[in-house]
Amino acid sequence: MSRSSITLRSASEQDALFLAELWAEHLRRGDREEQVADLERVIKEAAASPEQRLLVAEHDGRPAGAVLLRVATLSPTNLEPVVQCWTPTVVAHLRRHGVGRTLVEAAVAWAEDLGIPHVVTAASAGSRDANRFMARLALRPQAVLRVAATPAMRAKVEAQRPACDRSRSARGQMLAARRSLRRQQGAG
Repeated sequence: MSRSSITLRSASEQDALFLAELWAEHLRRGDREEQVADLERVIKEAAASPEQRLLVAEHDGRPAGAVLLRVATLSPTNLEPVVQCWTPTVVAHLRRHGVGRTLVEAAVAWAEDLGIPHVVTAASAGSRDANRFMARLALRPQAVLRVAATPAMRAKVEAQRPACDRSRSARGQMLAARRSLRRQQGAG
């Protein structure tokens, strides 16, 4: 495959199903219809915003990969402008053929056009290939993004409280429940 046969174009709503398949592990849990609807919304928002681009890479007229680019700040507290390069992903059988490099190069070119000094991206911690690819492109680790389900995190936070605080908290919850029951019984 010739690298010159790779072209980029803006995503259209017709790409939503392709993107749902390509980015399956990066989307919220739900059925495919919900994911496609989410991506249709993302496509519309990117098309309407001068600060976003959703690009699809094509090889021989067929979708080969995609990336979402956004202008943002490095963090909520560091207002240095950056181009975020979200989920640069390539169809499995076309990896190592220049599609990923083309997607990332689009992020770099856009950052240069806008005079933005940095490009940021994220790769799954467990993806050795993605992390090596990013490292080869001079992208170094800046932070670790950690995610937990709210109930799991609540349980861990509660477990780390001193025992005397936990019993007070449980007692407070019990008293609040009793007050609530009394109000309901008084109203009924």
